[in-house]
This record gives sequence, structure tokens and C-alpha cells, in this order.
Amino acid sequence: MSVGVTLEELFAWNNEAAQFWKAHLDTNPNLLELPCNIGGTKNVQEFVRHIWGVELRWGQRLAALPLTAREAMPAGPLEALFLLHREAMEIFRNLLAAPEASWEGTYILDFDWVPAQERAVSRRKVAAHTFFHSQRHWAQLATLVRTAGFPSNFRGDLLFSLALR
Repeated sequence: MSVGVTLEELFAWNNEAAQFWKAHLDTNPNLLELPCNIGGTKNVQEFVRHIWGVELRWGQRLAALPLTAREAMPAGPLEALFLLHREAMEIFRNLLAAPEASWEGTYILDFDWVPAQERAVSRRKVAAHTFFHSQRHWAQLATLVRTAGFPSNFRGDLLFSLALR
């Protein structure tokens, strides 16, 4: 057993959080209209679209699949947004099932705002970034809904995840 946290464990942790928020927002649909200005969004529904849309696009990049344009992603309802997550998780599930050697390659970030000397990163780092990106935003959402008077009881810390023992 490795002492390190694996991408498979991060994948599972990420999926746990997504499942929690899907269920919580299904139960409390009024939260989707709660104002939110994180990442240029206007409300929680747009924020959730951002989270799951980023998962999908990073997965597509790593799998060398055509990128879904942001404009082509549904604005809602929640079930349509959740399909973005499900598609992303299927892509990552397939990537994680590939031989370990496939993770050794370099991924070149194709963003003008990233300095040229910082554009070459490991494929493993891109995957980890994707999962931590989602977790960071779920924590922000937990704070947002709690502050608005709607505590979610989100236990998103890795310490409480069933993905790691």
C-alpha cells in the first residue's frame, strides 16, 4: 500500500461531494437561485454549472476529446448540470483505468495567461487539480449557504470521506 493519496481516491472523494450536493440541491431547489458571485457567477445554479463544467472540460482535455464549449453547456435544470459531472466522471474513470505509464506524460497548458515556462505540467497534476478545484468550490458553497441561513451539514473534508480509510 502506498502512503500517498491516489488519483482514484481523489476521484472517489470528488464524486462523494458531487453526490452530496446533487441530493442537497434536489431537496432544496430554492438554493439554486441564491445569489453567488464566485467565478463570475450570478447564482448557485451557475456556480454548480461552473464546477461540473470544469470537471468535464479537464477530463476532455486529458482524454484528447473535443472540448464542449462553455456556451453549449446547459444552464439548467440541475439534472442537466449533473449530467456534465457524470460525463466527466466516466471520462476520468476510463483515464484512471489506463496503464500507469499514461500518467507520466507531460500536458501543455494552452492558456495565454499562463507564463510559457509554467505551461508544461504532468497529466497527473491536471487530474488532481480538477478534483481539488471542485472540492474547493464545494467548500465555498457550504459557506455561502450556511451564511445565507441554510446550513447543508456538508462534511467535505477528506478526513470524513469514505474514499480513504
